[in-house]
Amino acid sequence: MKTYLDWSFYKDAGMGDAYADIPKTGGHFAKAVAVCIKSGLCETERKGVMCPCYRVSEHSDFSTGGRVRLLKQALNGELGNLPFVDQALARTMELCVGCKGCKRECENAVDMAMLKIEYLAQRYQQQKPSLRTCLFGNLAEYWSRFPLLRHLPALHNRYTWLAKLNQTLLGISADAHLPEPVKKPFQIQNHDSIAATNEVVLFIDTFTRNFHPENAHAALQVLETAGYRVYLADLDLQDKKALCCGRTQLAHGLVAGAKQNAQKMLAVLTPHVKAGRPIIGLEPACLLAIRDDYKFLGLGEEAEHVAKKAILFEEFIAKEKTAKRFKLDFKPVQGTILVHGHCHQKAVGAMKSMRKVLKLVPELKFEFIESSCCGMAGSFGIEAENAEMAKQMAELNLLPALREQPEAVVIANGFSCQHQIRSHTEHQPKHIAVFLRDAMSEPNNN
Repeated sequence: MKTYLDWSFYKDAGMGDAYADIPKTGGHFAKAVAVCIKSGLCETERKGVMCPCYRVSEHSDFSTGGRVRLLKQALNGELGNLPFVDQALARTMELCVGCKGCKRECENAVDMAMLKIEYLAQRYQQQKPSLRTCLFGNLAEYWSRFPLLRHLPALHNRYTWLAKLNQTLLGISADAHLPEPVKKPFQIQNHDSIAATNEVVLFIDTFTRNFHPENAHAALQVLETAGYRVYLADLDLQDKKALCCGRTQLAHGLVAGAKQNAQKMLAVLTPHVKAGRPIIGLEPACLLAIRDDYKFLGLGEEAEHVAKKAILFEEFIAKEKTAKRFKLDFKPVQGTILVHGHCHQKAVGAMKSMRKVLKLVPELKFEFIESSCCGMAGSFGIEAENAEMAKQMAELNLLPALREQPEAVVIANGFSCQHQIRSHTEHQPKHIAVFLRDAMSEPNNN
């Protein structure tokens, strides 16, 4: 069996353990599957993120352990000659939203999000990906090649007949309100940052560029006001087109395209890393793709070096504050602040940094919403067959917490999280970069 991701770091997993139950085929991928020890923790009521679809359905197939069981059956030849198109396996893997909760909360750190990507790549060898998969996975590329597609979300939201047609042809929920790209994506011509000893790189991801460029402008203001020289990583070196980390392609199992984008990204970031500059990201899923997911693409030492320098905006500020290099004053902020963490932020422990950074603002009172995945999870929440499940996931904890405090300011860094909150409440969530920019003692919002 040819695998599409690099699983070599699992080569010794389960070796010498007679009870590891490693499947017969799949090589190192099979060993990664067999990391699960069937403890059942993924099927217990508790705090955390792991297995949001199981929490809603209480169906054992929709837990990490349930998915492992079916993957083992596929690799052991128990699901027929075309195991990766088996309907039961397809449905349970479809309902894995890639939250990475199991990577942090499971005793053996089963990485189901990456297992799902390999599963999808295998399935596409037996069954072609859908038009919707290609559209969502390659959105950044398609927008570049076919600019008129940028108008599709607004037309979907405006015309009921088109929304129904999109549901029929693409499987996009007719009831979903799609996020609309801004008319002017992020772009700064000949950006010349301040001269400073401390230099950093701000990575402009697809979602920040096309939907929330104000997040990038705010981050630039905060960093430069704090005394950092900021380089931008936003354009490919060859064709000067917008960079894409490949996260959307990975999430949909389009590994070859993701690898091509990753190589372009590394070509831009490697010179900065060699110069000792940290790579700061604003969108959790995109920055953490560089830090965590690229190692599965077989990209060599360059990917490892870049991963070590990749850091979330809030992680960077927290780290610099500890080192006494971040010196920026904030004015007192009154009122209630609610903080919702992106699943991937939680998976890498970045919420500790969020807490530390928010404590820099005088008199600020904030609380973290204890919740699992918001339910949007990339395109999951607008897919016709999954939209209702997505809303139920949000209703577990997130939406009730927001309804209890309708006047509260909401901080949420994830693009998908923000869209889910806007879709079901009156709240207008902010990225922490925007919140900090607005809280600066002498903000310059020009």
